[in-house]
Amino acid sequence: MNFQEYADRDLMYMGLASRLASDIEGALRQQDEALFVVPGGTTPGPVFDFLSDIELDWPRVNVLLSDERWVDENSERSNARLVRERLLVGRASSAKFIPFHAPEETPETAAGRIGAMIEPLLPVSVLLLGMGQDMHTASLFPGAAELPKALSPEAPILMAMHPTDQPEVRISLSAWVLDGALAKHLVITGDEKRAALERARALNDALVAPVCAVLTGATVHWAP
Repeated sequence: MNFQEYADRDLMYMGLASRLASDIEGALRQQDEALFVVPGGTTPGPVFDFLSDIELDWPRVNVLLSDERWVDENSERSNARLVRERLLVGRASSAKFIPFHAPEETPETAAGRIGAMIEPLLPVSVLLLGMGQDMHTASLFPGAAELPKALSPEAPILMAMHPTDQPEVRISLSAWVLDGALAKHLVITGDEKRAALERARALNDALVAPVCAVLTGATVHWAP
């Protein structure tokens, strides 16, 4: 794990957007298309704002969420809504987005169908993740009944997750898909999340601290 500290959040958002664009550009030099996986939540929004204005061959970029709440895309809690409003605009509007939520399906059936769509695009070219203070990442939450399976190398590409302390069912990429990304980045802010990351590293147990499953070879971007 590499740790990159920034003086303030604006510098981090700009620097991280530039790094992601460079990684995507590098992937496109090696292959016809790139698979770019992004998180939801509040932290990545400003990164998306900067990234969407960077000139890239966006039509060759497939954008995928690391995880999604099982809610309609019009919901304020929809990660897809965040991506459409903050990333898939400007120069990045021509990127191809693969949403997870389908109103006519269950999370389980959608996970199987979309997983089959994603499989030919793997491995992930560039991965951006966030982390909660409980040390979860994507929708790999401590204590979730499905977590041991989601951490297994035999897990399906996508899984429905039922975190006990969350109001919605989730759908999430499994740990091996996330960890197999060719370029991995984790973005966190504030002293509490930095302390949570240090706890996770000390525990070194993905069942207790799921973020541990993706830290090897990742670059962590942190600002106060």
